[in-house]
Amino acid sequence: MADEAVAERAAEPASQSPQSPQSPQSPQKSQKSQKPQGSRSPEAPPRGGARGGDRGDEHAQGEAESPDGPEAGDDEAAERAKERERAADRIKDLTRDPLAEEDGEDGPTDLAAAARARRAGRKLLTSGRDFTSFDRSRIGHAHIGDINVSLDARRSGVAMRGGPVPEEELRRLRRAHVEPAGYVRLRRALESRRLLVLGGAPGTGRTSTALALLDEVTRDGTGDGGRVRRVDPHQGEGVRGLVGEVNGGEGGERRGTGYLLELALDRPGTLPPDEMDLDQLASTLAEGDAYAVVVVSVGSAANPLLAGRYGMVCPPAPSRELVTVRLRERLEEARGGAEGAGPSAGARGGAERGGPSTGTRGGAESARPSTGDRSGAESARPSTGTRGGPESARSLEHAARLAEDPEVTDAVGLDDLRPAEAELLASLLAEHLLGSLTREELLAGCRSIAAVQAHEWFAGVDRALAAPPSGDGRTPVRSATAALFHPVAFRIALAVLGGGSHSAVSAAAHLLTWELSVQSDPDSTPSRPLFCDDPESDRALSRARSDDGAIDVAGAEVTGRLIFYRGSALPAAVLAEIWDRHFPVRAPVVRWLRLLADDPRPQVSVRAAVAAGELSVRDFEYGFGELVRPLAEASSPRRRVFAATALDQVAGHASHRRAVRKVVDDWSRYGTASLRWTAAMTLGHGRAADSVDAALDALARIGVRDQGRQLAVASLNVVRLLTLPECATVLRRLGQWAEHRREEYQDLALVTIVRLATTGVDEVLDDEPGTPLGDRGDWPLLLALAATRPELTGTLADLLWTALNTARSRDVAFDALETLLRSASRGEGGDRARPGLAALLPALTSDEHDRQQLEWLLRRMMRDQDRPLTTEQASALWRLAVPARQRRSDEEESHG
Repeated sequence: MADEAVAERAAEPASQSPQSPQSPQSPQKSQKSQKPQGSRSPEAPPRGGARGGDRGDEHAQGEAESPDGPEAGDDEAAERAKERERAADRIKDLTRDPLAEEDGEDGPTDLAAAARARRAGRKLLTSGRDFTSFDRSRIGHAHIGDINVSLDARRSGVAMRGGPVPEEELRRLRRAHVEPAGYVRLRRALESRRLLVLGGAPGTGRTSTALALLDEVTRDGTGDGGRVRRVDPHQGEGVRGLVGEVNGGEGGERRGTGYLLELALDRPGTLPPDEMDLDQLASTLAEGDAYAVVVVSVGSAANPLLAGRYGMVCPPAPSRELVTVRLRERLEEARGGAEGAGPSAGARGGAERGGPSTGTRGGAESARPSTGDRSGAESARPSTGTRGGPESARSLEHAARLAEDPEVTDAVGLDDLRPAEAELLASLLAEHLLGSLTREELLAGCRSIAAVQAHEWFAGVDRALAAPPSGDGRTPVRSATAALFHPVAFRIALAVLGGGSHSAVSAAAHLLTWELSVQSDPDSTPSRPLFCDDPESDRALSRARSDDGAIDVAGAEVTGRLIFYRGSALPAAVLAEIWDRHFPVRAPVVRWLRLLADDPRPQVSVRAAVAAGELSVRDFEYGFGELVRPLAEASSPRRRVFAATALDQVAGHASHRRAVRKVVDDWSRYGTASLRWTAAMTLGHGRAADSVDAALDALARIGVRDQGRQLAVASLNVVRLLTLPECATVLRRLGQWAEHRREEYQDLALVTIVRLATTGVDEVLDDEPGTPLGDRGDWPLLLALAATRPELTGTLADLLWTALNTARSRDVAFDALETLLRSASRGEGGDRARPGLAALLPALTSDEHDRQQLEWLLRRMMRDQDRPLTTEQASALWRLAVPARQRRSDEEESHG
């Protein structure tokens, strides 16, 4: 039987190895040509007929028939043998990884990891928002249609002025405020300690929560000048000045008063108050029957305050509840069902800029009891007195469904909304339901929310550098530029590398912090404390989240900590903001991206390349001149891959595709060697030419030039084109090249065929899992194509047969075939590739001679000292190649 026969053949001595038949059966493939074969070494595969383009064996039969005598014939035969050996070595060299050239100690680029990083980067940034743009004079108030909502949350504590909070404003706050989870715990802490240090990210509603707390605990207060007062942080030296005001400042003693103080600790030279200052303030508040809430931004400077006895973190209000409450109010106002309804987004009171709108609301005022436990869910539903009966209920239900519409949520692009953002979304939804906004205007308004957030993060960041230092005598002498720029650098790094490891994003952020600091103050050496990083603060200030996920390390996937923005709209919005509105930032960002291009980790360099492409779309002249062209001419393959990836990302935009195609075509024709190499890598993505045929023409032009100097990179990118739907066109062109009269074209075909057999799907695929090829990422590409495209199996087999039966490619082709056979016998799911072999092998071994070659290869694999193939595995592979109806008893006895 087959398994015993293969085992017996494997045990035979090499000297008894069967010879090729003197008259082999005629091949069943029309393009296979047979020539009489001479004797061969027992360790060499049975020779097939040499193809017409193979110049190495053309005169094999007449080697001993030289007219100059036996010695001349021997010399010519030896020279021809050396020439054949040199041709075989050249093919072997060309099948090596072209990305490993000149990479030195860093090693070659991991193609599979690079493909995954590119897919992740494209998914992160290609969101349809890259051309979202707003006029600078109106972005702070996001004017869409008749809706004008203030969203400017930056530097709220600095801009605040002291004074009493009007009762009317507090009444509006009671109707509008949605309490976060844990609100009762915050109120109890304030009641017991008299002082609360409340931490939170700007714009999360922390100030409106502080005002709501003070409104409750001072309900019975009778202090002169208002029972709730804001304190100007610039007067009275912060906490120390508040002590004096509580003791009886300009307006005399105010018993039962609540004080709100916002500290801006992110200003250079500003240090948090001491614990002793807070103790003194708490004691003074208790003596005056008063309360105070000190609002601070989370961060390394505020950590000592929040970790102390008075510190607590303010959770954000729930997004769904915020939108529901605002929608109900908007619909009631529109129907005139509320008494004293005011503007939809009018004057604001207790909410910080960036907090909820507190314009006059409809519905009955909900009296807020000063005591008693209330859960966040209960308190998040203020009684708004829904009016209009069933009609209003249906309108609210319709509005809720619209808010959950996938197209709307995708346009918003944020996982959770802050109070002002919920205010704007509710206004947009209500206006659309009432017919004031079209659906296109609604979606445009939804997309504006992320753009406004990005504007708030970066507008006037370095304005604080021009501010005078604090006069408390404790101002540090070192430069504060690094501490000031780190939060914005982290946001930019997260926009570029989001979805990567937290450590990679943090390291890139520190690198960019240095570049920004040097650009801002070139005469000083930036300094940064080594132990002041706070991952939790970084996430809170940048609306980020972290989660466990897979990270590529040295070609393997391991579990690591990944970090993302809390919303798909933020990465593109951040890049658009820094590139379009802050021109001086471009220079340090370009230097930073060039540094990332040298990073050996694809999750860094490839993601940075995708971001560079998106930035180039926004200003192609600048991006091409500063990023793409310089790196395309670099000596390092990794930098050229960066440029090619960026160019392909630009080509993904229809507005720039023609320009990219012109650039790549010019490089392929007239460029330097580096530019031609970069053009080849760009063409392999499939978008840098008008058609697949045009891309193949350009790749052939690059591959055959200069005696095939760049044939390796050209063949790699021909293989990458085989993942496109037009792969039949690529295979047709490979057949034409194999029959070409010029040896360079033949070599391009042979090298590409061998590379096709040794390249994994995950190394070249852009598709996401779930597609026919995407589900076979661990398969060799040739087997995946044979399994998913049955109509191509014959062509694939013919091409591989050509490489196996051409003298100069025979050795590497048999090694590639061995790789294919082992892919179906390796452990951990290797059997998944068997359907591909079951489709390919019968077409490849359709006659006796082909089966002899397969038999020889199986016996060689069984005798392999490092990875011997078992008898069972060899028999299973033989049965895949030779169907049962073709296995006659005499064949089994002869060939196993």
